[in-house]
Amino acid sequence: MEAVTHSPVGLFFMNFITAIAILFVGRIVIRWLVKLLRKIMVRANLDPILVNFASSITTGVLLVILLIASIDRLGVDTTSFIAVLGAAGLAVGLALKDSLQNFAAGIMMIIFRPFKLGDFIEAGGVSGIVEKISVFSTIMKTGDNREIIVPNGQIYAGAITNYSARDTRRIDLIFGIGYDDDMVKAQHIMADILATHELILADPAPAITVAELADSSVNFNVRPWVKASDYWPVRSDLLQKIKLAFDENGISIPYPQMDVHTDKDPLAEDKPES
Repeated sequence: MEAVTHSPVGLFFMNFITAIAILFVGRIVIRWLVKLLRKIMVRANLDPILVNFASSITTGVLLVILLIASIDRLGVDTTSFIAVLGAAGLAVGLALKDSLQNFAAGIMMIIFRPFKLGDFIEAGGVSGIVEKISVFSTIMKTGDNREIIVPNGQIYAGAITNYSARDTRRIDLIFGIGYDDDMVKAQHIMADILATHELILADPAPAITVAELADSSVNFNVRPWVKASDYWPVRSDLLQKIKLAFDENGISIPYPQMDVHTDKDPLAEDKPES
């Protein structure tokens, strides 16, 4: 029997068809694997941002592997191709160092979730309500409806204060009264206001204590607990109610004053009138 031989053109054509088949079948398999990965992550109740990101990264990596396998089937030296690809990746990484830092910080925030959408936070030198978290930046809305876009690296590199993380918050107020005023009476007035306020929690109980004997006033710490959503309305309401109650009961709230005394020149008094 004669050995079957293939011409170089025929061999290349067969390899080309095989490479196309690998790409076609590989894309179907990749699509199926990524779909399966998404289902697993969704069932695990992972953040939708993390699900989308992991799906995109997995798709990209598998497509690169599939492309290398197809090129290798055509007889191209993939070792050099991989080396060039690695060098290009290193160059891009150095050029996009800050972007990669934001990218890494975004992944850490998505995984560990120091805050979520709708939380009021203070981070990266700004404060506001979190509206969107992406892998590169976080979008926040301020109280006066301004939009602030903060790089994730700037947020994750510093302290993050999440005012919405807990269900309750403590309001810290300081009220000063004059040294001539009745301390016990003032304390009872503030205690009655706190006890009758419908939005102040009974547990933990509010506290009223003497903070310090200042230069011109006796200062009290007033610290009630409220639901986090009621913090600002209750704070404003207490400032108004306690001030009005002090006025009605003759209790003063001192404020800084400066007394200027002028003395006449004794030599001027001795001068005879002309």
